[in-house]
Amino acid sequence: MAGKKSFPLRLDPILYEALERWAADEFRSVNGHIEYLLREALRKEGRLPSPRGTARKEDKSDAEH
Repeated sequence: MAGKKSFPLRLDPILYEALERWAADEFRSVNGHIEYLLREALRKEGRLPSPRGTARKEDKSDAEH
């Protein structure tokens, strides 16, 4: 597995506090929860392969034709 990319992330304090509570509810760190949320959003939009390695979701413009 490749190493993880580090970068600074500035968040509104209220947003961070909400993420902190949500992460605690899910027994994750804030960093781990942010990564989880981003991965799920990317997977839902077809921008990451599914966990089972299935094919990428059709481009939305192709689905309309």
